[in-house]
Amino acid sequence: MFLPRSVKVKRTADDYRSCTAKKNKLSSGGSLPEETTEFQDCKLVRTETSPSRCNLNEVVQERIEPIAGIPDVSDATLGKDNHNTDEESSLEEPIKSFSKSQRWPEPGEPVCVVCGRYGEYICDKTDEDVCSLECKAKHLLQSQEKENKLKSDPLTQAESQTEFHLLNAPYFYKDHSFILGLRDEQIENLKLQLGIVVQGQQVPRPIVEFEHCGFPETLNRNLKNSGYEVPTPIQMQMIPVGLLGRDIVASADTGSGKTAAFLLPVIMKVLKETETPSALILAPTRELAIQIERQAKELMAGLPNMRTVLLVGGLPLPPQLHRLKQSVKVIIATPGRLTEILKQSSVQLHGIKIVVVDEVDTMLKMGFQQQVLDILEGVPPDHQTILVSATIPVGIEHLANQLLHNFVRITIGEKNLPCSNVRQIILWVEEPSKKKKLFEILNDKKLFKPPVLVFVDCKLGADLLSDAVHKITGLQCTAMHSEKSQVERTDILQGLLQDKYEVIVSTGVLGRGLDLVNVKLVVNFDMPSSMDEYVHQVGRAGRLGHNGTAITFINNNSKKLFWDVVKRVKPTGTILPPQLLNSPYLHDQKRREQQRLKQLQNSLVTGDNIMDIIRKHDKNNSHR
Repeated sequence: MFLPRSVKVKRTADDYRSCTAKKNKLSSGGSLPEETTEFQDCKLVRTETSPSRCNLNEVVQERIEPIAGIPDVSDATLGKDNHNTDEESSLEEPIKSFSKSQRWPEPGEPVCVVCGRYGEYICDKTDEDVCSLECKAKHLLQSQEKENKLKSDPLTQAESQTEFHLLNAPYFYKDHSFILGLRDEQIENLKLQLGIVVQGQQVPRPIVEFEHCGFPETLNRNLKNSGYEVPTPIQMQMIPVGLLGRDIVASADTGSGKTAAFLLPVIMKVLKETETPSALILAPTRELAIQIERQAKELMAGLPNMRTVLLVGGLPLPPQLHRLKQSVKVIIATPGRLTEILKQSSVQLHGIKIVVVDEVDTMLKMGFQQQVLDILEGVPPDHQTILVSATIPVGIEHLANQLLHNFVRITIGEKNLPCSNVRQIILWVEEPSKKKKLFEILNDKKLFKPPVLVFVDCKLGADLLSDAVHKITGLQCTAMHSEKSQVERTDILQGLLQDKYEVIVSTGVLGRGLDLVNVKLVVNFDMPSSMDEYVHQVGRAGRLGHNGTAITFINNNSKKLFWDVVKRVKPTGTILPPQLLNSPYLHDQKRREQQRLKQLQNSLVTGDNIMDIIRKHDKNNSHR
């Protein structure tokens, strides 16, 4: 039962210390419910803000009926921060009491852990996102029930005591006794079989199980709940190196588990840090940043004071700015949006202890190098840096030498070669015949395994080809490109994961980083503009060790890449079309590269040619 709206209670600033709230102005502009309540000894922290706040000395206190099975929340007091001025806080909207009063989240926004609505607040007890006092109470009740069950189990009690010690004691990684018991030749054979290549000084041995890292039990449980049973090769080597605080340049196949490989060192690095923010993860695209944050939240669940903020374009800026103020530990951002926020002096990076740049080759290709360098100028020089990608072009080598200190280079498999789990088929198809060949593939029962990802080189081509596929084959098909709104792009991704679409025609926006684990067939309708892009797009069909097939159409429009295609694809056992192998463009490119190599060899000073070089030098001087 609610009290009349006219009843108001005057309170002093001291009364408001038990709770803090923040406000979100709905994008729709609609009015918000005005019912308010207090929650004793519970602090709800809003994840969004507005230009103004509520009056410190005036709070509307109302009553809500106790919810069955949930602690009574009617006697709580809603308070404001003492430092807010009356003018700033005159329009603060009250904390929502019921979940039905809350809106549904936009793509990339926090989600309530109880009902799935917009997670406008952060629970200070568990650091989980909740939408209202109702869901806060339910969430705390559920958490209490879990704790009671764990306390009743003697084995769990012992684990809890061990976990308490791990969470409060400083963490230092050291090789597990099992790993130390292995002989050097056993370790080298293991690396050889898994294709692990490392360069650097005093590199730790790879782990074989996650338990070898000495993680808190909560983190081990989160790993299992997220499907990580045993570490992948990149995780086996990269995690121990990262836990030691070393700078890293890592290259591995797409879908090899690189995200978890850098998230685990990030989590352990900032777990004990009191200064916020403590970690920064940069990604080239919104979709990849959203995916990284989702994975980070899965791994951080239940760990104390571990909060994330997502800073990406395409979403409203004010909510992101206020979320930054809620003691977040980890920033996950795209360079453009973070640069915009730094120019407003809305965040300071002087507390950052670890920086991760994911898909760094894409960063360079998209022109983000200067933005990344500008961002890192505000980070303390003694921070740890991790650069991750599926390919390591020359630009990354220069960037690594510029940013990293005494770094370890980790390569899984052949550097810059396509994923070994993907069967590659290269077909010579002239431009007028491409659509016909695509329809043949989609009608082939042996090859067609939905959902199929078709890559094209332009947005208009994606829309037109998508319409043609639907009309000719009747398959559920849609187009994906950068002109789509964030809501549309998120819906398409969800539809892809839920088998809503049988074919998706996309530009390169789906070619990077995303875990499209159910994609078994990729068709490169248009040959990518570079071999690095080819490696990433082909890798969409081989995520997390699954086997897949990639079919690429090639013709003279891609003649500049003929020699690169032969060098990178032929070693995988792929049969190349005779039109490619007999092309004069291929032979010309091969001849030019051989000439460059010969000139390079001639310029090298060796014991065999040193006298010839001296004589040639003296002869040139005598002619002058």
